[in-house]
Amino acid sequence: MTQEILQVSPLPPFMMNALHEADYIVHDHTHIKDPGALSKVTAIVGTGAAKVDKKLLMMLPQVKLIAICGVGYDGVDVAAAKEKGIVVTHTPGVLTDDVADLAFGLLLSIGRRIAQADKFVRNGDWVDDEFALMHQVSGARLGLVGMGRIGRAIAKRAAAFDMRIAYCGREAKADLPYTFYEKVTELAAQVDYLVVAVPGGDGTQNLIDASVLQALGTKGYLINIARGSVVDQPVLVQALKDKTIAGAALDVFWDEPIIDPELRRLPNVVLTPHIASATVETRQAMAALTLGNLQAFYAERALLTPVPECQLI
Repeated sequence: MTQEILQVSPLPPFMMNALHEADYIVHDHTHIKDPGALSKVTAIVGTGAAKVDKKLLMMLPQVKLIAICGVGYDGVDVAAAKEKGIVVTHTPGVLTDDVADLAFGLLLSIGRRIAQADKFVRNGDWVDDEFALMHQVSGARLGLVGMGRIGRAIAKRAAAFDMRIAYCGREAKADLPYTFYEKVTELAAQVDYLVVAVPGGDGTQNLIDASVLQALGTKGYLINIARGSVVDQPVLVQALKDKTIAGAALDVFWDEPIIDPELRRLPNVVLTPHIASATVETRQAMAALTLGNLQAFYAERALLTPVPECQLI
């Protein structure tokens, strides 16, 4: 029996190809051609940017799976899904190294002002001036907000730079030698670089607020590879303008891909277009894991990677 799926966000070509090769009928939520499609689809597929709310789920009586091609799923109303007996899956693990690589690349870029130095050379400023001195990254103090898979991978890279590592999270990790702080403000006050590596959602919205940035201080840098919602963006923009902190490197934003013009104008920021997992190898692995969850669901086998809230369904 051919299964029908609802696509709720743009998918990479190799993901779409894999779905078609598996003989699934894929309906695009924004361009549904079959009036009866909503009553036929049994699964939803989308990226980490997908929005799946209770209203949409009420329109899909047969759906029993939401397969997210991404580690983050904060756009999915998991509680509403569980009420309807729908399981949510995602793709943890396969993107850990890429996200950690970019996090550390952003740290080096803002710390050593690589993007600004590139502009300095391209503009011909080097002819008449010298580029300002910076501070060492090796041996500096790193704070990780979150110590899950990605936080641990970033710490591993930081250790190779002899950085002094501390972290905060839900609880201290008994197997880690790093200093633990219960509060983000306490952690921020003790580090040179504060890297955000926590899930999005209501529980972490605006976690990085004015008090955290004040604690980070005029010599501190913020790096965010988590979700834009975790940082109070207007407060961050003002802190960068006032030089309350030294700078920021951001891969995620509020309302992306629309970026606050103030952020684009500021000289003490490095901006990337949400590319932490954007390598061919990782996106293919994410697509394969998403497809694996779909195939397991339709074969009535155990799902490969249900989100934590759905692991007992």
